[in-house]
Amino acid sequence: QVQVVESGGGLVQPGGSLRLSCAASGSIFNINTMGWYRQAPGKQRELVATITSGRSTKYADSVKGRFTISRANAKNTYLQMNSLKPEDTAVYYCKVAAQAMGASYQTDYWGQGTQVTVSS
Repeated sequence: QVQVVESGGGLVQPGGSLRLSCAASGSIFNINTMGWYRQAPGKQRELVATITSGRSTKYADSVKGRFTISRANAKNTYLQMNSLKPEDTAVYYCKVAAQAMGASYQTDYWGQGTQVTVSS
């Protein structure tokens, strides 16, 4: 099985910064893309940023220039969030596209989410 755990959320004032962490563990053969998604109350879950095993990145237009996704190794990714706005308030989820040991296909695994609240 593959487990995904996020950490680093919290309450921050507008203009502030937060760094989210995501760690994958378990019986993993390989991980391709890792990504961050968010869901605000009453809204659909949306893509924030993704990073591939080759370190190619993609960002939502709303966070370009403010958020940076990085990958320390095959199983850990981070989201540095700067210049935070109230509209960034949401539960942030990490998604890992991984092939488990013994599997012949890739599966998406999600973390439990971490709350980010931007408010004065």
